[in-house]
Amino acid sequence: MIVNSRPVLVTGGAGFIGSNLVDYLLDNGERVRVVDNFSTGRTPFLQHGHPNLEIMSADLTDPSTCDSAVEGCSVVFHLAANADVRYGWTEPMRDMEQNARVTQLLLESCRVNSVRRFVFSSTGSIYGNAVQIPTSEDCPFPIQTSLYGASKLAAEGLICAYAEAGFIDPTIFRFVSILGPRYTHGHVFDFVKQLINDPSNLLVLGDGNQTKSYLHVFDCVRAMYQASQSDTLSGIFNLGTREAITVNESIGIISKELDCVPQRLYSGGIQGWVGDSPRILLNTDRIESTGWHPSKSIEESVRETVTWLIANQWVFGEN
Repeated sequence: MIVNSRPVLVTGGAGFIGSNLVDYLLDNGERVRVVDNFSTGRTPFLQHGHPNLEIMSADLTDPSTCDSAVEGCSVVFHLAANADVRYGWTEPMRDMEQNARVTQLLLESCRVNSVRRFVFSSTGSIYGNAVQIPTSEDCPFPIQTSLYGASKLAAEGLICAYAEAGFIDPTIFRFVSILGPRYTHGHVFDFVKQLINDPSNLLVLGDGNQTKSYLHVFDCVRAMYQASQSDTLSGIFNLGTREAITVNESIGIISKELDCVPQRLYSGGIQGWVGDSPRILLNTDRIESTGWHPSKSIEESVRETVTWLIANQWVFGEN
């Protein structure tokens, strides 16, 4: 396999989605430079010693780190972020610092180093409590319901400004929640962890009727790589599936995989926490028009996630 001479940068490359993207890039002959501060990223998720992998353990809130990371790269895949929506109000400056400001620093490094391709992982959370379901990329501008979503939208604004000025060629992906191997954050993780400790009882935030879409991580990274290889695949794209399930339906799948029937203890209300969007289903016509389509159903993704978590219970001890 021919290895490309210039590396691609993956910020947050030791995380769940980032490390899966790193593997996909390496498998496709790319030289990869990862920068991660390992606050939530996992060392075992990376192929240490791989000849085409460079790992920088550093913090992107430092402008000099951004410059060093971006220098000489052909593409920047920006996944590093604080993704803890639930506890945004516990440290209200964290989302702006780690999501919006870091994006600004990376964009400036791209401008200075003439790195044009910028692929950004945004979120369906920017749609807030959407009125239009399925929600399209050009829906009426939503009210922000979480600091996480607001900070990601601010980052999108910065990216679009740099693009309008002619400095970068960006692709912005607004993800639904992602599932699959190396998943370490979210409701499936929380439920499996609870049921391993006590298979007879399960605490459920909200009323269990929250209805959301999910996507397998392989389908996610495949779309990101496709964007990096295209001169025309730029702009804003929703990334998800055309189906959705309730939290209660998800619990049913998880419980069956774990062979238990827990009593469900609901906290009540239509939201799991302040800023939680009780219904997320994105219109994916735009990305599917490029030839990308999801390969796995939500049920398959949930089952694979549970299987991976059971086989890798060490991840529960690091949270």
